[in-house]
Amino acid sequence: MASRLVVSTFLSLDGVMQGPGGPGEDDSNDFQHGGWLPPHVDEGFGHIMGEQFERADGMLLGRRSYEILSSHWPDVPDEEGGAKINSMAKYVATRTPMNAEWRNTQVLVGEAAQTVAELKRSTDGEIIVQGSSDLIRTLQEAELVDEYRLLIFPVILGQGKRLFAEGTTPAVLKATGSTMTDAGVMYVTYEWAGKPSYGSVV
Repeated sequence: MASRLVVSTFLSLDGVMQGPGGPGEDDSNDFQHGGWLPPHVDEGFGHIMGEQFERADGMLLGRRSYEILSSHWPDVPDEEGGAKINSMAKYVATRTPMNAEWRNTQVLVGEAAQTVAELKRSTDGEIIVQGSSDLIRTLQEAELVDEYRLLIFPVILGQGKRLFAEGTTPAVLKATGSTMTDAGVMYVTYEWAGKPSYGSVV
């Protein structure tokens, strides 16, 4: 028994993942560019996201991402995507206890590397990690991420929280697929392939 942990996230061309959905979503550190994703959402984007959630058996979130999503999805009708997301298992990685009212939510209290490693060992299927930049970096460092599914938007923001920020543990990824939506969003997938090796071209 073991789950597969998949990071699924939205990125600008310069790697920013902060506040994609709207201006007030995450304005920490005086972030000025919230809502950069919606102008590029089209049928192709909807198909990609729908397919991802249909494949997923659970969703893992950091505390802030959980607060954002749980303020929206419980009220979404079943026919508009609410059925799958509201019924699937949801896990929140947090260092301190919290109340979780969104149905089918389990709070994982403690150090994320340890609690998520145990979650992977004790469950089957695919767990998708949405948003949660700090959590993702912790999981990367602990080598717990099996796959990355990145939607890269044709936008340069120049500031904000980056997925692969300075200090990220080096790794090699194996490219497994790519496609582009009509709105110019690149959907690329990678599997974790270990540590980098180094050489010289001179």
